[in-house]
Parts: sequence; structure tokens; C-alpha cells
Amino acid sequence: MELSDVRKKIEELDGSIIKLIAERTDLAGTVLELKKVEGTGILDAGQNHVVLNRSIDLATELNLDTGSIRDIFEILIRMNIERQHELSGEGNLP
Repeated sequence: MELSDVRKKIEELDGSIIKLIAERTDLAGTVLELKKVEGTGILDAGQNHVVLNRSIDLATELNLDTGSIRDIFEILIRMNIERQHELSGEGNLP
């Protein structure tokens, strides 16, 4: 295998990661609608804690840097919160 082959594989994985982030963010609309039905607000600290713990546990199992994984998932959570605010008419995003 050559360096260019590895870089091509990384490029493909990056594309997959971005598509998964888009899919995750698209679910914010469904989450928002279900929160409205249940009468809960956008911010759910308990669920955020569950998501962070789950990601850190998996990172630990896979021998990844848990601090970096935590940072990534904090960003993902923030993106979904921002998307929910946008969809509810409270946000600044396009």
C-alpha cells in the first residue's frame, strides 16, 4: 500500500463522517417535534450527559483519546441544540 492509497481511504472516511454528522443533525427536527409532544424544552442536560458518557465509554473500549472524543461529542450536541433552536424559530442559522 502506498501513501496515496492511505490518503484516499482517509478522504473516503472523512466523507462518511461528514455524511453521518449531517444525518445526526437532520434528526434534530424529529427530536424537536417529539420534545414538543412531550412538553419538554430543547435543552436536556440529562440526555447530553448520557450521550457524553456513552461516547467516552466507547472511546475507552477502542483505546481512543477520551478527551478528544468528549470535545467532538460536545460539538455534535451543540450543533443539534443550535439546529433545534433554528427549527423552532429561535436560531440564527440558515
